[in-house]
Amino acid sequence: MIIKIYKTTTCPYCKMEAEYLQSKGIPFEEIYVDKDPKAVQEMIAESGQMGVPFTVITKDDDSKISILGFDKQKLDNALAR
Repeated sequence: MIIKIYKTTTCPYCKMEAEYLQSKGIPFEEIYVDKDPKAVQEMIAESGQMGVPFTVITKDDDSKISILGFDKQKLDNALAR
């Protein structure tokens, strides 16, 4: 499983999501859209919007789950599948 979080350096919800996943020992990649214009375009292409945090979970079968915002229940459900 690969987890990518599109975030900004100033977003408190982005920080809370990262801390939540770290507390569960779940590895993830942080992509800072406020530092990388290419990442912004990638996020917009994937999500159709500019809100953060935007999380993309790619499962072992290559299926993807996208979550906009820091939503513990959606994260837990996606990670449990």
